[in-house]
Amino acid sequence: MTDDETDEGVGRARPPILADKATDEPSAFTPQGLLREARRQKGLLVASVPGVCVLDPDGDLVRDLVRSGRAVRDETWACYHTELHVLDEDGLRLGLVGGAVGASFAVLVAEELFATGCRVLLSVTSAGRVADPDGPASFVLIERALRDEGTSYHYLPPARYSDADPALVERAVAGLVSAGIAVLRGSSWTTDAPFRETATAIAARREEGILAVEMEAAALYSFARARGRDVLCFAHLTNQMAQIEGDFEKGPNDGATEALGLIEIVARAVGGPLPRGDDADG
Repeated sequence: MTDDETDEGVGRARPPILADKATDEPSAFTPQGLLREARRQKGLLVASVPGVCVLDPDGDLVRDLVRSGRAVRDETWACYHTELHVLDEDGLRLGLVGGAVGASFAVLVAEELFATGCRVLLSVTSAGRVADPDGPASFVLIERALRDEGTSYHYLPPARYSDADPALVERAVAGLVSAGIAVLRGSSWTTDAPFRETATAIAARREEGILAVEMEAAALYSFARARGRDVLCFAHLTNQMAQIEGDFEKGPNDGATEALGLIEIVARAVGGPLPRGDDADG
C-alpha cells in the first residue's frame, strides 16, 4: 500500500481529494451520455436551452417568475435533478434553474446546460458577509473565489483561488456602470460546509480581504477555465451568518426584482439577446 492508502505517514500522504485526479484527462462519464439516457427514459427529443442561462441557488427568483407567469417550464429539459424555466421578455431569452445549491450540484447542472446549448452561464447566490464593504452595494461580482470545497480539484490542479475570466468581468462591469448599477468587485470564500464557518476561519478570510462566503463560485470558475466556458458569479450579500436577529432579508419579492434587474443587464452585456441555442449535443 502507498501512503495515500494508509493512515501512516500522514504528514506526507496526499488526501484523496488531491490524489489521482489527472485533470487534463477526459472523463469517462459525460453530461452528453447522461442526457442521452435521460431523454431515452423520458421519451424526450433533443432540444436546446437558451444561450444565456442562470443558476438561482436560493430559488427565490424562479419561484417569483413562475408565480407571476413570466417564466414557463421547459418540458424538453432532460436533467434528472432539476427543472428549467424560460423567461422570454424584451428580446432577451433566459433559462433559469433554481435550487442548485453547493459546488458539486452547481457544476453538475452547468455541465448539462453547456452540453445542451448554453453559451453564457450566470450564477446569483445568497451570501454571508465576511468583511464590511464600503458603499451601499448589496451584490459582489466575484472576481476570484477561495477553493475551500472539493469539486474544483477535479477540474484544475491545486491552487488557492479560482479566477473569473477578466474579459468577461470587464464586459459585465461596463454594462452595469452604463446602467448606473452599483456592484462591488472582489473575492469570495467558497465552502462546502456552511455550518463549519468558525470564528477562526472567518477572521482568517477577513484578513485575506474576502468579502463574502458562498457555496458555488470556486467550482464554477474552475469548471469554466477547464472547459473553456463563459461563467460569471455574483454574491448577493443577504446575511451575517444568522448572528443577528432579522437576518437573511433580501428585499421586495425576496430579492427577485433586484436580482433580475442585475441579471438582465449583465446578460445583455456579456451575451447579448442570444437566440435559443442550436448546437445541443445528443
